[in-house]
This record gives sequence, C-alpha cells and structure tokens, in this order.
Amino acid sequence: MANAIINVTNLRLRTFIGFNPEEREKKQDVVINLEIHYPADQACETDAVDKALNYKTITKEVISLVEEGHFLLLEKLVAEILAICHQHQSVHYAKVRVDKPHAARFADSVSLTLDWQKS
Repeated sequence: MANAIINVTNLRLRTFIGFNPEEREKKQDVVINLEIHYPADQACETDAVDKALNYKTITKEVISLVEEGHFLLLEKLVAEILAICHQHQSVHYAKVRVDKPHAARFADSVSLTLDWQKS
C-alpha cells in the first residue's frame, strides 16, 4: 500500500484565541501545521484526480473555521481542525499543530499538537 503523507506547513491565519479580555476582542496570529495520511495506491496507479485526497478542500475548510471562529483554548481550536482532517473517509491518520506566536514572554510561541488514528 502506498501511504501518502500530505503536509500543509505554516498556514498563517488570524483568529480570536484566548480567554483574557484583550484576547476576546482582538484577533491573534496562529500558525497551523497539518499532517494527513491516506492510502494513495489508486491515485498513484491511475493519475486520476478523484482518487487523491484534495488538500485544497481541507485547507479551505480549516481557513474558514479558524478565521470565523472564537476559541478560549488552543485545545478546542486544534481539536476542531483535527476533526476536519479526519472527516474524509480515506484518511487513516492526522496530526495538527497550532502555534500561538508571542503567547509567552521570552518564547517564540506556545503550541499544542493533537493526533488521531483510525481504529
């Protein structure tokens, strides 16, 4: 089986994230990284677009969720992005990391990673 791994790297978006009053009123930058695994045998053999996982569709759904959403916790944001990644039938593993730049003093960012595997 050809296991395809799609990586979407450093997707930079803005959203409402956090529970402090200033975080609830002003959008902040987040940096999103996705790793999505699916079997690509048919796509590799046939070169048929409909046999491949469409990363543009997933990315557009993530952009919409993040830019329109309001989140208190990174955990909730990452979990909702992960759900988008694994709602597609062919996905058997997905991992999402979201960085919140400048969230902690003296640190480049604070990040949270969640992964999911089909049982």
